[in-house]
Amino acid sequence: MDTTSLPSLLEEHPVVASVKDEEGLEAVLRSECKIVFLLHGSVLDLPSIVQRLKDDGRIVLVNVDLIEGFAGKEVVVRYVKEKTAADGILSSKAFMVRAARELGLFAVHRFFLIDSLSYHNLAAQVRKSNADCVEILPGCMPRVISWVVADIDVPLIAGGLVCDRDDVFAALKAGAAAIASSNREVWKM
Repeated sequence: MDTTSLPSLLEEHPVVASVKDEEGLEAVLRSECKIVFLLHGSVLDLPSIVQRLKDDGRIVLVNVDLIEGFAGKEVVVRYVKEKTAADGILSSKAFMVRAARELGLFAVHRFFLIDSLSYHNLAAQVRKSNADCVEILPGCMPRVISWVVADIDVPLIAGGLVCDRDDVFAALKAGAAAIASSNREVWKM
């Protein structure tokens, strides 16, 4: 694992590649994106996928909520730490994020902001999780990004539906530290 803090890495590399399938994996290996959010795989192939990315010099965070064969239990975080070369995890579950931090992994707490209730619950959940960073989805809402940035003490990543240059700049202008996207054109920015 990289010993630099995740917020520092995001300052240097504000575009994060979200990889959701094998085609995206091949594309990210041809890209210049340094940080990768891995959103696909299974318990069987995760170690080899992560190793391919690590061998190519990438910083890899695994979305433990999306890996086939994983359950919503803390043992999953231990598996990622002990059986893969991943640098960290992403999860929408505060206890999973907290477990990753306790094991010395980078930890991103993902939030799907779908209404005012989910927005108002966010700051309390971040305090529980002790996340390195927060990712909000969708990330194409500059007004909401600015609200969240004012409410939390960790960097914010705007992810999901960040489709073009305008979305990237609007999110960054609103206070996002970085953006995460599966759009390969965005990776080139």
